[in-house]
Amino acid sequence: MNSKSLSAIGGENIRLDKFLSNQLLYLSRTQIQKMIIDGLVQVNNLNTRASFKLEGSEIITYKLPKVDAGLNYIKPENIPLKILFEDEMIIAINKQPGLVVHPGNGNPDGTLVNGLMHYFDKLSDVNGLLRPGIVHRLDRDTSGVLLIAKNNIAHRNIALQFQDRKIKKEYFAITWGVWKEKKSEINHAIKRKRSDPTSYRIHPSGREAITGYDIIKQGEYLSSVSFYPRTGRTHQIRVHSSFVNHPIFADNKYGGGEQKSKGFIPEVTKEMKKSLNAIGRQALHAKKITFNHPVDNKEISIEAKIPKDINDIHEKIVSIDG
Repeated sequence: MNSKSLSAIGGENIRLDKFLSNQLLYLSRTQIQKMIIDGLVQVNNLNTRASFKLEGSEIITYKLPKVDAGLNYIKPENIPLKILFEDEMIIAINKQPGLVVHPGNGNPDGTLVNGLMHYFDKLSDVNGLLRPGIVHRLDRDTSGVLLIAKNNIAHRNIALQFQDRKIKKEYFAITWGVWKEKKSEINHAIKRKRSDPTSYRIHPSGREAITGYDIIKQGEYLSSVSFYPRTGRTHQIRVHSSFVNHPIFADNKYGGGEQKSKGFIPEVTKEMKKSLNAIGRQALHAKKITFNHPVDNKEISIEAKIPKDINDIHEKIVSIDG
C-alpha cells in the first residue's frame, strides 16, 4: 500500500478523525476511525488516537485499507447508461435500480464504474483505482441522478460543494401512512448499527442528519413525498422516514416491506402485496440535483424523470384508497 500525505492546515483544535472525514469524502468516519486503530494513519510519523486534537501544523500520512486481491483492475463492461448531461468536466447519469456504484468485496464487476470505464477514456482518480469519477453515491436500489467527475479539478470542486452543503438534492419517494404535517423537517443524528454494519439507526451520538420534506399526494395508506436532504449520510432518507413511522415503500431493511402490508382489509392487503412484488426495490428516486459548474460557477439543475415502477404506484394511490 502506498502512503499518501496531507497537511493539517485549517485543522486547528479539530479531532483527527473529523478532520480526515472532511478531507477524505469517499470514506465514512467509521472507516477512518478503523484505519487509525489499525495503524494506517500517522501524525508526524507517530500513531495516535482518533480523538487527537490537531494544532494545524502537522503532516498526516495514511494508507487506504486493503481490498480483495482480485479487485485491482476495473474491467470495462458494456452496461447501458442513461446520460442526462455531459461536457468536458462532468457527466450526469440516471442510475438504474439494481446497479451498484463501484466495485467492492462481493461486487467485483457489473457496477456503474465498469460501465463508465467502457464509455469514457478519462475520469478523475481522486478516490483511487476502484472509484474513478465517483464523487457521491446512491444505494444499489435507489435510482436517479448521479454526478461523475471527468478530471480531478471537477472532482475536488464538486466534493467541496457537497462538503459545504451547497448542493441541493431532491428525492421522490412513496412512503407508508398518513403524514401529520404536509411540510416539515426531520433532524435526528444517524449512526451505524453495531449488530449490522450495513444498517444505520437514529442515535444522539451519531452524525448530524437533516431531511426536509413536502407531501405531494396523500392517501389513506400511502403517500408520495419529496425529500430534501440537507446532509448526506448513508441511508439518510430511508432511516429518517422509518424513524417517523413512514418507511419507504418496499424498503425491507427499514420496515417498509411486506410485513407493513398486514392488518388491512383483505382487498387492500392484496393490492399492497401486488405492488410490493411489482417494484421489488425501495420506492426511492434521486429526482433532481442542483450545483455550480466547476469552471464558470454557473448554477446547473439536472433532473431524472420518475421511473415507471415508482410512478405506477404514485398514480394508484387514490384508487387504492378508494
